[in-house]
Amino acid sequence: MKFEIEAMHCGGCARGVTKAIQSVDPAASVNVDLDKRLVTVGSNASPAALIAKLEAAGFPPKHLD
Repeated sequence: MKFEIEAMHCGGCARGVTKAIQSVDPAASVNVDLDKRLVTVGSNASPAALIAKLEAAGFPPKHLD
């Protein structure tokens, strides 16, 4: 699944996003493209669970697929 995260601006943000996703699914694969502010996630977790955790971490996402 892919998310656009406008609030993600730096490496620290990317680490925060990755940590939030992996707190829901420790086995999740997370690929961050800072230039495009896109995150691609390979996970069995529900998009709703990931979105809720990202919002709580201060990185509200737009679910793209």
